[in-house]
Amino acid sequence: MIVSLTGRLLHVEPTRVVLDVGGVGYEMGVSSMAASSLPPVGTRDVTVLTRLVVREGAIDLYGFASVAERTLFDRLVQISGVGPKLALSVLSTFSPQILMGVVQDQDATRMAKVPGVGKKTAARLIIELADVFKKDVVLSTLAPEMPAEAKPAVSNGATGVEADVTEAMLSMGFTRQEAQLALEGHEQAGATTVEQALAYALKRMGGRG
Repeated sequence: MIVSLTGRLLHVEPTRVVLDVGGVGYEMGVSSMAASSLPPVGTRDVTVLTRLVVREGAIDLYGFASVAERTLFDRLVQISGVGPKLALSVLSTFSPQILMGVVQDQDATRMAKVPGVGKKTAARLIIELADVFKKDVVLSTLAPEMPAEAKPAVSNGATGVEADVTEAMLSMGFTRQEAQLALEGHEQAGATTVEQALAYALKRMGGRG
């Protein structure tokens, strides 16, 4: 099992990165949040936590920004009907802390904003993840974000997508003003889902995490 790789960062996109380890380029699927946490392309001695997934006809490598994110990925793909692609979609929409708050609030409406997740799947994910956050050794130590209803309004007229992306960027260390500026023009650019808008905003901010 490959649990981490250290090398020179060759390429970064919102959904994949390439790491040169001893002259071998390893391509990894990542969440947009994990991609944004990486240093500039060309940086050496970059360590990425990984998980190797072996399926019929495919061997895929995935990278993560933290142990909590990798643990959540492991737990998500154990849920019936959830594959690696959908797991990364969840992790691109919510940080582990925000996801914990969504689950604790039993907020199926917010969960359903994950690309590829419908209302029924959202409800099932909340049920499945409730015990995970309580019992998992790693995830049970996380401190959840404040409940959604307690969060201040993002801005007058902000869309649900903008609110969720702003929350995600706040959890990554950006200020509210930075998030709002980075989101300007996202709809005109065709970034209309949470995942697309987050990738758009992080690209405008230069990928700082």
